[in-house]
Amino acid sequence: MTLLAVERIKLFSTRSPWWSIFLALGLTIGFAGMMALQSGPEFPLSLSMTQTGYQFGLIVTMVMAVLAVTTEYRFGTIKATFQAVPNRAAVLLAKTALIAVLALLIGEAAAFGSWGVAQVVAPEADLAITTAEHWRQLAGLGPVFAGSAVLALAVGILIRQTAGATSLVLVWSMLVEGLIGMIPTIGQDIQEWTPFMMADHFLSGSVGGPYDMPLSPWGSLVYFLAIATALLIIALVTAHRRDA
Repeated sequence: MTLLAVERIKLFSTRSPWWSIFLALGLTIGFAGMMALQSGPEFPLSLSMTQTGYQFGLIVTMVMAVLAVTTEYRFGTIKATFQAVPNRAAVLLAKTALIAVLALLIGEAAAFGSWGVAQVVAPEADLAITTAEHWRQLAGLGPVFAGSAVLALAVGILIRQTAGATSLVLVWSMLVEGLIGMIPTIGQDIQEWTPFMMADHFLSGSVGGPYDMPLSPWGSLVYFLAIATALLIIALVTAHRRDA
């Protein structure tokens, strides 16, 4: 608990996480409001459409996770932390737990905030939460944000440099997975098993996917979280073996 308290103090002693939370919620909920404003008889608004802007908040949350660890390497504060607590894995796990919980809360706030704003802007739209799929589309955003934050933080531990880690995380999630499907013959088979494609399948289900996914929506979430956990384990082992 002491490590969690220390990491919480270090994280919120800077303005970066506060701005990240503000931007993640503002962009996601603002996009839902814009979608609601554009809705009408020819463009009916659905519950899934209120969540289409989650990518904006997800990107900002992943950048926040990267900064949470790379700024410590940049300013050398991680060395003082490792000197005070030689168990590096415990320190980094405390930081991971804090970032994951924060990302989970951001994801849930973004999901239900987007839904609430859409209801206010377009009260005539049918946005009732009546099925398990509806609940998965909204409440499922939190676990996806948490898993993405863990994955981004693991990349930050491995690379330790803000520009490089941020670029890798953003390029992978926004560009590489989409381009993998263009590889002749095997592209789609590989793309089906990429982590962010799985996360999107968990949220959207079978609706709107380019092709049949190999796992169920809940199986896709488990796979996505397993990839993030495996990457974190690799990062912890690497941080234990090399110099701070």
